[in-house]
Amino acid sequence: MVRAWVAGLAVLAGLAVPLAVATPAAAQDGTFAYVANRGSDTVSVINDATNTVITTIPVGDSPEGVVLTPDGTRAYVSASGDDTVTVIDTATNTVITTIPVGLGPHTLAASPDGTRVYVTNFFEGTVSVIDTATNTVIDTITVGNGPTGVVVTPDNTRVYVANFVDNTVSVIDTATNTVIDTITVGVAPEGVAVTPDGARVYVTNNGDDTVSVIDTATDTVIDTIPVGDGPALLAVTPDGARVYVANSNDDTVSVISTTTDTVIDTIPVGDGPEGVAVTPNGARVYVTNANANTVSVISTATDAVIATIPVEIDPQSVAIGTDRTPTKLTLKLEKKKGKGKDVVDALGDGGRKALVLKAKLTAEGEPLEGQWIAFTTDSVELCTETTDRRGKATCKVPRKQDSENCYTATFAGDDTYEPSSATVCRFDDKSDQSSEMEDLEGPSGIHDLAQAAMSAAGLRG
Repeated sequence: MVRAWVAGLAVLAGLAVPLAVATPAAAQDGTFAYVANRGSDTVSVINDATNTVITTIPVGDSPEGVVLTPDGTRAYVSASGDDTVTVIDTATNTVITTIPVGLGPHTLAASPDGTRVYVTNFFEGTVSVIDTATNTVIDTITVGNGPTGVVVTPDNTRVYVANFVDNTVSVIDTATNTVIDTITVGVAPEGVAVTPDGARVYVTNNGDDTVSVIDTATDTVIDTIPVGDGPALLAVTPDGARVYVANSNDDTVSVISTTTDTVIDTIPVGDGPEGVAVTPNGARVYVTNANANTVSVISTATDAVIATIPVEIDPQSVAIGTDRTPTKLTLKLEKKKGKGKDVVDALGDGGRKALVLKAKLTAEGEPLEGQWIAFTTDSVELCTETTDRRGKATCKVPRKQDSENCYTATFAGDDTYEPSSATVCRFDDKSDQSSEMEDLEGPSGIHDLAQAAMSAAGLRG
């Protein structure tokens, strides 16, 4: 049955003594699923470790879609009933702002760099482009009739939009925010998903019970896969091996092998499945059951439902945040007297006192070995070193620096660990002091810095 209205799917300086500034910890430690409940104007937050709802957040009228920024710090929720997007701070699970968009906002997608969120406006035939730095709409793109699903390619160059009424997919160039191609697919396309390598886009056709496979190199349909009755939304596993499709009319999930583009399994779930999301480690799939007010949890190892979680009324889409572990990076600056030709050549200071930067990287209090640490000053790279078994990395500053300078150590993060950084500054080149860095955050850190400066100048605070 073709539906007239469908659900959306969804990511400071120092004086005399050094100062270290650490990047804030990740929003939440673990995996969390955010579920848009259209019938109760709320978002349910599920803890993947316990498969329980840990909080419920009031949002706009009739939330349809939800997406998290890649760093997991913000959730964007489309409210189709009041033409807005609600922005949630995932650290506190509170609403921080509301953004007006087009008519009938439906599905959202975040760019891989986290700078943009794209929102389909079903009743307006447009896509709103939100700048996540300012949380304002910076562009509106005209697409086909009844846009629903939307996805951004991993290289951030293209956006694919399913037009439910037109039976087409619009292709947007992200550099110009213009439609550069229109692809005819099946009847009533609803959900879109892209493989991790960006080579394929999968589109559910709600009206003819199929999934269209688009080759992104040519923007042509290269295969059509029969699935269950009324396919709604879908998701690709992180390894790109499988696609999970929610079939809203027969209460199942079809599992597609991307190697053969055939259905290899069919999983019974709850009543009226709509939204689908896969955990970052690929171990579980979360499926919203709109008519049952539940979420089914599927193990990808067995393709069987292992838990059913009650949520609120009419759950539509679901998005899952990163489960990377927070890290802490500290930085220490030491001065060493140059001795011998090797030290002079390495430090370039003619045997005078030279600078050595020592960083330490930990996760949950334990040292991280074999991780790359980049040392910079004023955006100039000094060196890149790997951490040893104690989580430590050392950089000998390769040339004499100004007496007043700041140095930064950065850990870029990976699929397992969150990024972090630390900065140390010095003003007094005559000082031989060195000390372990303290993490100073917010106003209290600035106050401590000011007190240190006054003490060095012989003043009282």
